[in-house]
Amino acid sequence: MQKQLNVQTNNNDLSAEKVLASKGKSFYWARWLLSKKYSSRATRLYGLCRYIDDLGDEGLSIEASKASLEEVKRSITCGFSNNKILADGISLIDECSIDKSIIIDLIAGVQSDTSIVRINSNDKLIRYCYQVAGTVGLMMSKALDTHDKEAYPFAIDLGIAMQLTNICRDVKADALMNRRYIPSNLINDLEPIALIEPLAKDVHLIKKTLQNLFDYAELYYKSGETGLSYLPLQARLSILVAARIYREIGRKLKKRDYEYWHERIFVTRLSKFFITLGCLFSVLYTVHFWRHPKGHVRALHAALHNQSFEHLTSARVYAN
Repeated sequence: MQKQLNVQTNNNDLSAEKVLASKGKSFYWARWLLSKKYSSRATRLYGLCRYIDDLGDEGLSIEASKASLEEVKRSITCGFSNNKILADGISLIDECSIDKSIIIDLIAGVQSDTSIVRINSNDKLIRYCYQVAGTVGLMMSKALDTHDKEAYPFAIDLGIAMQLTNICRDVKADALMNRRYIPSNLINDLEPIALIEPLAKDVHLIKKTLQNLFDYAELYYKSGETGLSYLPLQARLSILVAARIYREIGRKLKKRDYEYWHERIFVTRLSKFFITLGCLFSVLYTVHFWRHPKGHVRALHAALHNQSFEHLTSARVYAN
C-alpha cells in the first residue's frame, strides 16, 4: 500500500514539475537549492495553486469557471476529491498542517477574477494580492516546515510583493482580458482598453503609477526578506533567489522606462545565474538571513484588518 502511495505521489510530482517548468520559471530555477523533500512539496503546492488559478483564467466560460472553483472549494472543505491534482493537494494540506481557510482565501481571489475586474483602491489591491499570492507564501512556509506564527506576516509580504510585480509587468496582458488591477485612484479610472497601447496623453501618468507601485512592492520585498531566518536553513537561499529574480523584473521594466506595452519582461537564464551568485555572497553579511527581526511592520497589513480577513489577526498568523 505504501509503495502504491509513493508511486502515485511521484507521478503527481512529475505532472506538477512540468507545470512549474512551463509556468513558474523563477521558482523552477530556485527549486534546485531545496532538499528533495522540500523541492517535492514546493512543486506539488505550485501545481495545486496553478491548477486553481487556471480554472479562473482558462475555463470554457465564466459560468464554467465559477462552477469549477466552487467544486474545488467543496473538495478542499470536505477533504476529498476524485481529481488527482486536488487529491494530491488535499494530501499535501494534511501533511503540512496547512489551514484550509488559507486556500479558501486563494480560491476567493481567483473567483474575483471571473467578474469584471476594476480595482478601485490601494487597500483592495493589497487584499487581492494577499488572496492570490500572500496565501501562497503562507502555504509555502508551512510546506517548508515553518510553523512559527511570527514568520507568517513576512511570508505574506513576499507573496504580495511578487504579485504586485506580476500586475505591473502584465498590465497589457490583463487589459486584453478586460481586467485592470491598477487602482482607479492612481490612474484616473482608465479602462483596460486604454492600457493596451496607451495614448500619448496617458503615458506619463501610467509610467508614474507603475513607478509608485514598484516602490510599494519594494516595501513588501524588504519585509519578506527580513523574515527569511524563520525558514529552515536549507530553504532560505532558494526563497531568497526566487524573490530576487522577481525583483529583477521590476528593475528591467524600470530600465525600459516602464513601457510594458512593447513586449513582456522576462529574466534570462544568465541573469538568474548572476542573481543566484549575488545571493550566495550577500547572505554572508545579511543579518536577517541568520537572525529573526524584532517584529513585523503591521502597517503593511492595514488593508487586511477588516471583517473579511479577520482570521489573519488571530494567533495563527500574527504574534500577540
